[in-house]
Formats: sequence, structure tokens, C-alpha cells
Amino acid sequence: MTIKNFEQLNEMHIDILREIGNIGAGNAATSLSQMLMKKVDMAVPEVKLLDINEAIDIMGGPENVVLGILIRMSMDLEGMVMFLLKRDFVCLVVNSLLGTNIERFEDIGEMELSALSEIGNIMIASYINSIASLTGMTIDISVPALTIDMSGAILSVPAIEYANVSDKIVFIQEKFFADKDSVDSHILLVPSVESLNKLLQGLGIEI
Repeated sequence: MTIKNFEQLNEMHIDILREIGNIGAGNAATSLSQMLMKKVDMAVPEVKLLDINEAIDIMGGPENVVLGILIRMSMDLEGMVMFLLKRDFVCLVVNSLLGTNIERFEDIGEMELSALSEIGNIMIASYINSIASLTGMTIDISVPALTIDMSGAILSVPAIEYANVSDKIVFIQEKFFADKDSVDSHILLVPSVESLNKLLQGLGIEI
């Protein structure tokens, strides 16, 4: 059966997408470990089908400030991937990478933003590469667009762009462990409906 909107995804579909989450998170942990030059472990990621408001709640509510990195996909898979980070993840990564002592988003300057953009690009690419390797798809990604804003404002982007398709998104929640610290990151996978069907077919589901 051809999927016409995200609401038609069932538990079997989510289980298949969970495999992308597992492989992508493993690749992301390896990339993060190499960047920070320290051991990074991960918990098994959670993959859920959520509406935008549920995702906003997980990010701390509509007024909670987070960092968002948006990358658009093209070629065999079209849509967007959004990487959402709370303050503790951002500060841990920036301070480890640059030797700074940042504690607030307000302390982040151009150098830190550039580093975060590169980190986001590498970690999102971990997921894109896992999709490509599992499906044989050719996927191109855009230059990352980065912003620091309230989660409600950031998540309004996929909500508006895909309002005519679905109010659901594939939400991947990861937990990383570095030394004594543990931090969460969040990936939103929002392919077009046509691309979603291609993705499921590539993962072995008959459509």
C-alpha cells in the first residue's frame, strides 16, 4: 500500500526506520568521538512518530531556546533533516572542541557557530550515509543552515512546509555519554511523501 501521509506509518514501518536510527547514531557517536578526541558511547536511540507539538514538548516547550541545524536532501531522497540541540549538548561540545568555558547560548560567537555548524553537518551526514548504505539511494545534502531560537519558532519550519502532507514527523532521540557527562540530541527526519515511499521500498517494504 502506497503511503499517502505519515499517519499511515505503522509499527512495522517504525521498526524499519529504527534501524536507520541505530546505524546513524552509531556513526554519529564515532564521528563525535573523533572530533572531541575522547570516548563517546551511546544508548539505543528512540525513534518515534510525533506531531510537532509533541516534539516541541520534548525540546522543553515552545519558548525554550535551542540550537537548530537544518539540512535539505535532494536527488533520490527529498525533504529535510533537522538537528536540534539543547544548551547542555552545545556547551559540552563547544567547550571540549575549542577549549572554551561557555555556559549560555548568549556566550556563543561566530567561531563557536562555525564549529557547531560543522558538527551538525557531520552528524546529520552520519544518518544520511546510513540511509544511502541501507537503500542504495544517492542523496545530496545542502549546506547547513543554523539558528538559535525558541523551539516553537524553529519547529514551525517543517510544520509550515509540510502542513499539506502531515503534521507528523519521524523523531529520533539519542543519548551520548562522554566521560561523566550525558547529553541528548534530537534528529527530525521529514522526507516528502514520495521520498518516504522510496525509502520504505529501499528498506525492503513492498509498497
